[in-house]
Amino acid sequence: MPLTSSPRGRPAGTSSAQTRQRIITAAIRRVAECGRSGATIREIASAAEMTSASLYHYFPTKDKLMAAAVAAAREIALPRLHDAAQRGATVADRLAAVVAEADRVSRDHPYLAAFERATGAASPLHLVLGEIVDEARRSGSLAADVDPRGAANAVYALTRGLTEQAARLSPEAYRATLRCAEDLLRGRLF
Repeated sequence: MPLTSSPRGRPAGTSSAQTRQRIITAAIRRVAECGRSGATIREIASAAEMTSASLYHYFPTKDKLMAAAVAAAREIALPRLHDAAQRGATVADRLAAVVAEADRVSRDHPYLAAFERATGAASPLHLVLGEIVDEARRSGSLAADVDPRGAANAVYALTRGLTEQAARLSPEAYRATLRCAEDLLRGRLF
């Protein structure tokens, strides 16, 4: 019977930074799939193709690994969403650009939304939407009787709902749904 080698740690030819990133990516995926408490160090190490002992060399505690994973998730999404928030002349244009970019981020990194839900981490999307709404309030673009936090929460809920629909609808139906969401933000749907 041939012996099979078990994963050990850093593969030959890879840097410590690459191994660290591999661990973080595995943690994001496992937490998204199983929840924070369900994603054990052993499972994360296995997903990263290493032993638990090797993983502890990079992250001495699960809390430190989760903090690094939350920071990495934020680094993936926040710059892209901030860039999108600068597109467009109106608040509606900027919100629509952020919603569209959030969709692209979700497609490029399918585990991020579930990871954020599982960890309770502050969402970069919610942060950027809040910034746009606050700016709209300061400039007078937001109606005086509208609660800024409620407005940001509503657009965030719309965007997260779109993420759920992307998993359920055909590509054509989803594109139509996304266009309607953008029309809703621009006041053109009804």
